[in-house]
Amino acid sequence: MMTNVNTPATPVFAFDAAIVRLPSKSVVSGLRAGDGGDPDYAGVRAEHEAYVAALGEAGVAVTTLGVLEGYPDAVFVEDPALVYPEGAILLRPGAKSRAGEVCEIAGVLRDHFTTVLELPEGGYVEGGDILTTPKKVMIGLSSRTDVAGARALQKLLAEFGRASEIVETPADVLHFKTDCSLLDQETVLSTARLARSDVFNGFDVVLTPEGEEAAANALRVNDVVMVGADFPRTIELLDKRGYTVVALKTTQIGKIDAGLSCMSLRWRRASR
Repeated sequence: MMTNVNTPATPVFAFDAAIVRLPSKSVVSGLRAGDGGDPDYAGVRAEHEAYVAALGEAGVAVTTLGVLEGYPDAVFVEDPALVYPEGAILLRPGAKSRAGEVCEIAGVLRDHFTTVLELPEGGYVEGGDILTTPKKVMIGLSSRTDVAGARALQKLLAEFGRASEIVETPADVLHFKTDCSLLDQETVLSTARLARSDVFNGFDVVLTPEGEEAAANALRVNDVVMVGADFPRTIELLDKRGYTVVALKTTQIGKIDAGLSCMSLRWRRASR
């Protein structure tokens, strides 16, 4: 299920702008699949602050939105929208408790983008299932992203001139990007369970060490790769491959099934 459209020449990890949202006190009640205990609010705030600082140090101008106490998961701004130099796309979260987040972020996106498209009724897509690579945008089917939503998103991406493909997320994995991230123009970091599906044919695939599967949700921003600090073997692996690694604590946000990519919407302004 591939849409053949030209892809952009600029590296997809070249960012100079981002949107984040401060975590609310209700974040401790955020959605989670497991039962690893509630996160510590002060710990979430500290991890978020370090994350925002790292984005700034990487050369990104960050817009910080205020808390939304009525939406515990609203700190994860990547799920209700997609952003590209060409414009933004408002999505529709598959988790009903997150549906209102789209309206909350829509006005901010219209302040930043001339073009803001909306996912039509009839399907669900969360940004955590979307991996943008130089070759195509990969849309992972999951419990939060269905076929109807994925097909509708393909049509919107085509309006931006972006190729796309619908792929499968491993069973019992929250989001497609829970298990993968882009390291450079030709390389992805992936868990073994996702790589076995051959979804990354044509890419150089770096596998996360056994027991550090959660490290797959890394984040390439300009010249650095942000990786969870709790994954030393992955950090060592990437360091040996020549990447400039920034280790960030994700212990508390990890308790609500979150990682590094989901805490920001990142793009390169079209005028640059």
